[in-house]
Amino acid sequence: MYGKAFAPEYQGALGSSLSVNSSYEEVLARASEEQRQSVLEYARAGLAVAEANRRLGRVADAEQAWRESYRAARRAGDKGAMAWALWSGGTLARQCGRLALARRWLAAAAELAEQGGDRTARGYSVAGLAETGRIQGDYAAVGELHEQLLAEAREYGEARHMVWALEGIAQMHRNTGSYDEALAMFREAAEIAGNADDARGRAWALRGIADVLSLQGRPERALELLTEAEGVCRAMDLSSALAYNHKMQGNVLFRAGRYEQAREVYAGALCEFRAIQELRGEALSRLGLVKARARLGRSATETLAELEELHRTFDRIGLLHARSSVEKFRAEMENPAHAV
Repeated sequence: MYGKAFAPEYQGALGSSLSVNSSYEEVLARASEEQRQSVLEYARAGLAVAEANRRLGRVADAEQAWRESYRAARRAGDKGAMAWALWSGGTLARQCGRLALARRWLAAAAELAEQGGDRTARGYSVAGLAETGRIQGDYAAVGELHEQLLAEAREYGEARHMVWALEGIAQMHRNTGSYDEALAMFREAAEIAGNADDARGRAWALRGIADVLSLQGRPERALELLTEAEGVCRAMDLSSALAYNHKMQGNVLFRAGRYEQAREVYAGALCEFRAIQELRGEALSRLGLVKARARLGRSATETLAELEELHRTFDRIGLLHARSSVEKFRAEMENPAHAV
C-alpha cells in the first residue's frame, strides 16, 4: 500500500503548504518568504529554492542556493539539513554531467543523513548514488541497490520512491533487451504515480513506456504517450524533463524511419539542453542528430569524425551505455553491409 506522493525537499512550514505538483514559481515565492524566519528555516527554504531552480534549468541559481542552504544548515548545526543540501548539490552535478562530483556529494549526504538520523534524506542520497551508477551503465554495481530501495519504498509506502525505483529498474531491463519486463515495470510506475498524484513521476513513466513501445514497433502509440507527457512537463515547467521528452520523440521518429522529422526534433532538444547546461542530454541529442543526418545523406567521413568526438565525450562523462551506442553506429557506418 502507499499514500499520496509527497516532497520531502519542501521542509518546515513549506512542507504543509506545498505539494509534489506545486509550480516551481510558487515554490520560489513561498521559499523566499520562509528564508526570513531563522537560520534553520533559511537552510530548509534554500533547499526548496535550489530544487525549484534546478528543475527549471537555472543551473547557476540552483548552485548558489544549495551551497547557501548547506552553509546555513551547518551554522544551525543540523546534519539532516546539511545532508539535504548536499543531496541537492549532487543531483545538480549529475544533471550537468559531472558524475564523479555527483557521487562525491551524494556519498557525503548519505553519511551526514545517517549521522543526523534522517532516514528519508539517507534514502534519497543512496537512491541518487544508485541512479548515478545506472546512468553510467554500471548495472552490476547498482542493480541490487535499486531492488533494495524499491523494497524499502514499498515497506514504508513511499509512492514517489516506488515510482523512481521501478523506473530505474525498468530502464536497466530496457537497455539490456528485456523489453517485456521493462514495459511491465514502467506501466506499474505510471499507475502508482497516477494514483499517488505524482504528475512528474507519471510523465517520466510515460516516456519509458513510449520508448519500449517504439522499440516493439508501435511508433504512433509511443508518440501519443509522449505528447501526453509533454503536456505535463509544460504545465509544471519541467525544463529538463521536457528536453528529454523531445529527445525521446526524436528517437521514436528515427526508429520509424522518419529521419527529417527526427533531425528537427533532435536539433530542438539540443538547444533546450544547452540552455539549461545539461551536458548528458546535450551529448545524447547530438548523437541522435548525427545518426539522423547520416541517414539523410551526410558523408561518412563527417559522421565518423563527429562520432569519434562523441565517443570521447561519453567516455569523459562516464556514460557506458551511450558509448556502446556510438560504437554500434560507428561499426554500422564502417561496415554498411553488416548494418542491422
